[in-house]
This record gives sequence, C-alpha cells and structure tokens, in this order.
Amino acid sequence: MTDFGFSTALSLMRRTAPFIMFRLVVYAGIALAYVLATGVGAGVGYGIGAFWGPEGRMAGSGYGALVGFGLTAAALYLLREYTLYLVKAGHIAVMVELLHGRAIPNGQSQIAYARGMVADRFGTANVLFGIDQLVKGVIGAVTGLLQGLLSVLPIPGAAQVMGMVRGYLKVAVGLLDEVMLAHCFATRVENPFLGARTALVLYAQNARPMLVNAAWVTACVWGLSVMVFMLMLVPAGVVAWMLPGHVTAAGVGFALVFAWAIKAALIEPFALACMLQAYFNVTSGQTPDPVWTERLDQASDKFTDLGQRATAWIRPHAPQGVSA
Repeated sequence: MTDFGFSTALSLMRRTAPFIMFRLVVYAGIALAYVLATGVGAGVGYGIGAFWGPEGRMAGSGYGALVGFGLTAAALYLLREYTLYLVKAGHIAVMVELLHGRAIPNGQSQIAYARGMVADRFGTANVLFGIDQLVKGVIGAVTGLLQGLLSVLPIPGAAQVMGMVRGYLKVAVGLLDEVMLAHCFATRVENPFLGARTALVLYAQNARPMLVNAAWVTACVWGLSVMVFMLMLVPAGVVAWMLPGHVTAAGVGFALVFAWAIKAALIEPFALACMLQAYFNVTSGQTPDPVWTERLDQASDKFTDLGQRATAWIRPHAPQGVSA
C-alpha cells in the first residue's frame, strides 16, 4: 500500500497546467540550446578541420560538437539557481496550495502567484539556492543513516545487494530537497532554514513508510525515463546525422538531452506530486523527534549549518500583495 494516489498526482498536474506548459517551454528551450550549440561547434570544427583534409574535417567536426555541448552544459550549470527559483520552487508552491485546498486568488495567474510566494518565503534566488545546496549536502548523511537501517534487516545476500540499495536510496531521497520546499510553503514558516531542518527530521524519522512510497515512485520514474529515452533515439539520430560531418555519435547524447527535458518537464512533476502526498499524509500532526535531530546533527555538518543560519536568519520584507 502507498500513501499517495496516482490519480491525485495526475489531477495535480492537470490543475497546474500553466506550470506544466512553462516547464515544457523552459526545458525544450534548454534542449534546443544544446542542439544549436553542438551544431555550431560541429560547423566551426568542420571548417577548421578542412585545413587537414577530409579526415581532419571529420575529427574537427567531432571535437567542435563536443566543445559546443560542453560550453552549453557549463552555462546552464551556472544558471541552475534561477531555474530552481523560477520553475521548480514556483510549481511546488502551487501544488502545495492545491493539495491543502487553498484557492489561488481570482485574477492572478498561477505563475505570478507562485513567484510572489517564493519571494515571500525565501527572498532572493541566492537564499533559496543556498538552502537547497545545504539540504543536498544533508541528503548524503540521510542516505547513510537509512542505509545503516536497511543493512541490519534480515535480507538474504544483503552484502551482495547493498550496491543496488545505495543506488535506490540516492533516487529515493532525490526529491528530498523539493519536499523541504513544500514543507516551507505548507507551514508558512517565516524562517526557511528552520523549515528545512524540520522537514529533514520529519522525513528521516518516517524513513520506513517514505522509502516504501519512494520505491513505487522510483520504479515509475525509471520505467518512464527508459521508455522516453528509447523513443528519443530516432529523432536524436536524425538531428545528429544533419550536423556537419555527420557526427552520428552525438545521437546518443541528444537522445539523453531530449529524454532529460521530457523527464524534467513531465515525469519529475508527476513523481513530486506523488511524494508530496506521501510526505504530508505520513507526517501529518507530527513534530520533529529530538533523537533524530541529534542524529542528523552528528551525521552532517550541513545540517548543523542549517541550524546556525536559522538562528541568524532575518526575514526580508514580504512583497506587497503576498500573504505570509
């Protein structure tokens, strides 16, 4: 049994259609940027390689495509905090409002309303990104603690499957940073660092039911992602064949990019909608267990850092028109 419903998750996606379309546009644009940059790089490399004959053209095209792809990846890596601030956090805010039966004010779009909520809870993109990075640092400690719990279970051949267990746990707690954001929006907590600590403790102290729910979600995500990747191989191969020098090896890379874009735009929101239901259902009415708080403090310096920053936090002024 699970603590979420697939039908509810699909309903959340339908009710947040403006954000789904927004995600599609953003991630399709990112995929297009990869293709264009790789194509331009292949063209430049093909032209430069002409000085060394036909073989030089082929090699130059391949190296140019690789450089174009790499530069795009580096640029998007630097912009990841704004993607988190504008796309992911806003979508989570709207999902939480709908899950808790809170109506979005009439005359205000979902995206505009969500932007105000994110600004009200976290202030700037830098603050949100800083908290997100600290939470991701704690995730490693949470994974280690949960792995320790699983290792004492009477599982035949446990030593041989621990590699698979570690891989599963990385995916199972992969949405933990987004669950943390959801907790902050749901509780209207004024101190986001304190809210992040609370969410982490609640998740850890409910490890068993959350991992059961995560197992189902993980299986769905893996299955859908593999299916999408296989479907993307054909169009990606065609695009790669059209590059100067016919850099067909880029087909697999393009397929991965296209599959990632669809996963980020459609599959991840579905998985998140499932995990948010599970988290709120499992932790309903609970308060953080001091034992787990102490465990996390001992296991992760990042968790301790969250506590120190929570103590020093000064809440910025809320934007006009956004309720606290």
